[in-house]
Amino acid sequence: MSGTYVLVIDVPRSTSIEVGALGDREFPAGAYAYVGSAFGPGGFSRVDRHRELADGDRETRHWHIDYLLGHSATHLETAITFPNADRECELADRLPGEFVSGFGASDCDCEAHLLAAPDAAAIREAAVDAGGVLDD
Repeated sequence: MSGTYVLVIDVPRSTSIEVGALGDREFPAGAYAYVGSAFGPGGFSRVDRHRELADGDRETRHWHIDYLLGHSATHLETAITFPNADRECELADRLPGEFVSGFGASDCDCEAHLLAAPDAAAIREAAVDAGGVLDD
C-alpha cells in the first residue's frame, strides 16, 4: 500500500543536528511533524524504514528526515498514514506548527515538510481529523 504519511517526532531537549546538505540545524525542544510520501517501490514500508532508523537498527541516511530520526536526542512517537492519497504538500501546509525552513521539501515548491508543532497531541488530532489513520 502507498500514500502520504505524517511522522510525529519528539525532541525532548534542544539540540543541534547536522542535516546533510542543509548543514547544522538547531532543533528547539518540542514536537515536530514530518509529512512524506511513499509512492515508490515498497510503499508504506518507508515508514517501517523510518522506525528502524529511529530505533538505531539502520544507519543509512538518504533524506533530511533521516538525520533527525537517526539522532539519539529524538524519538519517533507515531505515524499517521493516508492510504492511496497524494496529500504531502497539502498536509504540510495544513497541519499545526511553524515550518522548519527548507527541511524535507527539496522536490517541490513548499517552504518545508517539517513543522515545529504546538505539541504531539495537536499533530495527531489534526492529522486524524484530516482523514489519517494512526499506524502505531
